[in-house]
Amino acid sequence: MIKKVSRNEARQARHARVRAKVSGTKDIPRLNVFRSAKNISVQIIDDEKGVTLVSCSSTDKELKIANGGNIEAAKIVGAEVAKRAKKAKITKVVFDRGGYQYHGRIEALAEAARENGLEF
Repeated sequence: MIKKVSRNEARQARHARVRAKVSGTKDIPRLNVFRSAKNISVQIIDDEKGVTLVSCSSTDKELKIANGGNIEAAKIVGAEVAKRAKKAKITKVVFDRGGYQYHGRIEALAEAARENGLEF
């Protein structure tokens, strides 16, 4: 009998393949995205030091997002992470979609971050 691989295990395998090629530096850190059914979160990471430079999530109280699992929330989080990156003097990043399809919430977050000044 063939054992079916779960969707999350398949995503983690895709993410591992991407991570083999994508790495963040001090000058151009990595913008990592994680989404669950209810929320979405983003981190800007310097992989050389293993340090998170900026982070943002739909669970942040200051964003006042009622439903964190939709495209509108992703747009708000993308705009906010770009603003926080500007404060930290980060303009260029490498986008790491976390093994998810570049579609829906991931695409909305990326477009909002680009519109607010992040380059990738």
